[in-house]
Amino acid sequence: MASSKLQYKKMALEELIVLSQKNDLKALEELLRREQKNIFTTFSYLNKKRENVSDLTQEALLRIAKNIHNLKNPKTFKSWLNQIVTNLFYDELRKASKRPEIISIDDNTEQDGMTNPIKNQIPDKKCKPPEKCMSTELEKIIKTEIQNLPEQFRIAIILRELQGLSYEEIAEATNSSIGTVKSRIARARGKLQEELKSYI
Repeated sequence: MASSKLQYKKMALEELIVLSQKNDLKALEELLRREQKNIFTTFSYLNKKRENVSDLTQEALLRIAKNIHNLKNPKTFKSWLNQIVTNLFYDELRKASKRPEIISIDDNTEQDGMTNPIKNQIPDKKCKPPEKCMSTELEKIIKTEIQNLPEQFRIAIILRELQGLSYEEIAEATNSSIGTVKSRIARARGKLQEELKSYI
């Protein structure tokens, strides 16, 4: 049992995808395990509410499991997965826009409530080398600034910088032209540089 699990862990991504499409549940389990952290990280940059991030991650993993048979070319898995992530994020935005305005005010106070205790804990517990402490703090600042970008800029910069997608793949995932994608990424970078210049 342990050896077969190890065998799946050593497999290339494409191999796992092909086996998953042949109803190999162990291959599918390993595929989802590998992608889970990546998906969670992407949603955590896109979405400010942590509980939404967990729900969206679970939904994305469920969609991969249900629709893996529909993927024609395993080489396009990354852009196919990001299409799922992007669609789920847009669905979440649509739902949020239908909710009462009071919720968005609660979001800010909730986020403040979450960030402050974490900020206070960092020097005491995790940050033994000061360099690590500073980089953790900077990561949080960058993440917050990315979350504050307009949604089209946010999606484009995350798919480019975090997921490493090409302009063509981002255009496909967001149903936009390549020119629009390039413009959004350039503007997102400009906004981030402006906001982060006092930190970097």
